[in-house]
Amino acid sequence: MTAQAPEAINYSSGRRVLTLSFPGEDPVELSAELLRVLSPSAEVQGHGPGQEVLQAGKKEVGITDIQPVGHYAVQLSFDDGHSSGLYTWTYLAQLAENKDRLWADYLAKLAQAGESRDPDTNIVKIIG
Repeated sequence: MTAQAPEAINYSSGRRVLTLSFPGEDPVELSAELLRVLSPSAEVQGHGPGQEVLQAGKKEVGITDIQPVGHYAVQLSFDDGHSSGLYTWTYLAQLAENKDRLWADYLAKLAQAGESRDPDTNIVKIIG
């Protein structure tokens, strides 16, 4: 997948899906939840390897604003207040190309941590 600027970026608030159309590629859909939980911000990624912060309870998150940043990125604002990640064209292309694996990895990390995608669900582990 290319790291060129997308020809079009469209957001469906009803479906909570961002559609990216990169030159010469089929349009690809990324959920707002995936974009939020894999935000490139330091709040999510940490300041180095192993410092990532697992984002739980983001199943219903939506995008409220999309702002261009120069000729290389967009800044997405989410309805949970998060807006500090800059999504470069390269990062968006990587998410698009690897979305299935990244999503599976995210779900596995949630399960391992005993967390949920649902903001109204608390998971209790009973050991005994």
